[in-house]
Amino acid sequence: MSETPLLVRDVPEEALLARIFPLLPTAPTTLVGPGDDCAVVAAPDGRYVVSTDVLVEDRHFRRRWSSGYDVGWRAAVQNLADVVSMGARPAALVVSLVMPGDLPVDWVTGLARGLADACTPLGAAVVGGDLSGGDQVVVAVTVHGDLEGRAPVLRSGARPGDVVALAGSLGRSAAGLALLDAGRGDVDDALVAAYLRPDPPLAAGPAAADAGATAMMDVSDGLLRDAGRIARASGAVLDLAPATLGADRDRLRAAAGALAGHAGAAGDAGDAPGAGAAEDRAEGWVLSGGEDHALLATFPAHATLPAGFRAIGVVRPADDDGAGVRLDGAVPHRAPGWDHFRA
Repeated sequence: MSETPLLVRDVPEEALLARIFPLLPTAPTTLVGPGDDCAVVAAPDGRYVVSTDVLVEDRHFRRRWSSGYDVGWRAAVQNLADVVSMGARPAALVVSLVMPGDLPVDWVTGLARGLADACTPLGAAVVGGDLSGGDQVVVAVTVHGDLEGRAPVLRSGARPGDVVALAGSLGRSAAGLALLDAGRGDVDDALVAAYLRPDPPLAAGPAAADAGATAMMDVSDGLLRDAGRIARASGAVLDLAPATLGADRDRLRAAAGALAGHAGAAGDAGDAPGAGAAEDRAEGWVLSGGEDHALLATFPAHATLPAGFRAIGVVRPADDDGAGVRLDGAVPHRAPGWDHFRA
C-alpha cells in the first residue's frame, strides 16, 4: 500500500521553508541569504543586470507531464538565459511560488532541487523569495547578473555586414511539447526532455561578449520572432540561411511524421500524413518553435566565433520592407513564434 503523500496544506509555512532552504544553491557573492526580509548580494562590478519571468500552470507547463524538478529547472534556465544573453554571469535568483494546498510537498522540494541543479554550474544562488496560496501553481523568478566589467550586449547593436550566429539547438523543445500534447511522448525521449528540461549552452553568453558580439538574445519565443526583435532594435535586416539550420531536422521530421493526424497539437498548424507535411512541420518547429533558449548573436564580419556558435546568416541594411528577418533574402510567410496573448 502506497503512503498518502504529505501535502502543502498539512505543513506550516515555516516547516515547508525549513525543507526548502537547505536545497537551494549558494554563492560567494551572497552576503545574506534566505531568512531575512531581504537578501544582500555583492555587486563587484558596481552594476547588475536584472530580469524576471514567470511560469503559469496549464499555460507554460502541465503537472501531468512535468515534475516539480522539471518546473524548477525550466524556471531557472529561462531566467539564466536572459542574463547570459546580455554577456553577464548569473549571480542571484529570488523565487516566488504560488501553489494550491493539495500540492504534494515532494513536488515543492523537487522544484527546489531543479532550481539548484540548473543554477549551480553557473555559480548562481537562490537567495530568497515568497510563498503564497492559490488555485494553480505559479513560479515567478527574478534573476540578477554580474557584468564583470563587460559592456552589456544589447539587441540594438547589430550592424550591416555582421555575421548572425547561433549557439544551441532549435525546434527540439517545440517538438517535445507537440509530442506530449498529442499523447505521443513515447516517440522520442530526447525531444521530450528538451521541452521539460532545456539545456542551452549558457556559458557561451559571456564568451560571446568577450569575443565582440554586437547584439545578442536567447531564442525563447521562436527564431523568426526573436531575430526580428534584434533586427528592429538595430534598424537592420537579419538575413538567415535556412540551409544552415538543419542539424536537428531528421529527428524532427521523424517526430512530425508520428504526429500525422494530430492536427493542432501544441498550437501547430495541422498536417496530413506524408513526407511533405512532416517536413513543413519540422521546419516550423525550427523557425518558430521556442523555449530551447539557444543564443542568437551577431558578430563583426571578421571576428572569430567562440566555441559553440555557428554562422546562420548575415546582417544587411533595412530594405524596402523595412527592418526585419529574411530567409535567403525573402520575407518569411509563416507565423514567427510564440505570442503570450494569441497562443
